[in-house]
Amino acid sequence: MAEQDTQPVSAPDKSFDLLSAVHTSEERAMSDPQLVVDVDGFEGPLDLLLGLARTQKVDLAKISILALVEQYLEFVTEARRMRLELAADYLVMAAWLAYLKSRLLLPEQKGEDEPTGAELAAALAFRLRRLEAMREVSEKLLARSRAGRDVFFRGEPETMSVVHKSIWDASVYDLLSAYATQRQRQSVTSVRVLRRTVWSLQEARELLTKLVGRVSEWTPLNAYLRDYLYDNKDWATVVASSFSASLEMVREGTVEIRQGEPFSPVYIRALEQEPDKDV
Repeated sequence: MAEQDTQPVSAPDKSFDLLSAVHTSEERAMSDPQLVVDVDGFEGPLDLLLGLARTQKVDLAKISILALVEQYLEFVTEARRMRLELAADYLVMAAWLAYLKSRLLLPEQKGEDEPTGAELAAALAFRLRRLEAMREVSEKLLARSRAGRDVFFRGEPETMSVVHKSIWDASVYDLLSAYATQRQRQSVTSVRVLRRTVWSLQEARELLTKLVGRVSEWTPLNAYLRDYLYDNKDWATVVASSFSASLEMVREGTVEIRQGEPFSPVYIRALEQEPDKDV
């Protein structure tokens, strides 16, 4: 016998929802023989098999497929006994499970290309475990908080302005050092030395000799120099050089100068030459 050596499943519990639903529909089936029962709460025959396995509270990896098949066939037989017509997919599953049961009970034939009963049972057990895993994941997803029911999104994002507030921490020495550094940066300038205009004594003497000539009247020294003072910055050198040249000419006896009081104008005139007595 090809039945798997796995944990057997006990006889179906009469309190199971499917069988109780069938018993409660017996009177209605007697009055309406064309009633078709689509098992409520299950999505298909495979889901019904999973429900039968859950009722026995056994591990799907150790369940006896043969015992599970017997429970399913018993359910279909009970429904037909009460003249209930099940959905077509449930009947197809019942036929396939009956075929699987026969393959499990009969000895294996060598040389067959079709899968063995054990392989078919293993494939069915795998599908049940996969359906169980999908059920658990779907239940976890449905248990999570839903947007609009458990959690609510906030509206439009608010405009936030960032305000930077500086906090300065410095001692008096730091402030003085920073001030000195800033002043030092500002004080760095390029220095350009301008060349001063300087009149030499030779230039001043030649000028006075031409201007004074043989003028015998007292004339202020500045009157001769007025036309040569183009810029006020040259006033000091012109006056100093001219006065020094006039003193040199007085020493030579060509001119004479006078000044009435300190800081008053200096007057100059040509010195009258005495005629030569030998002539």
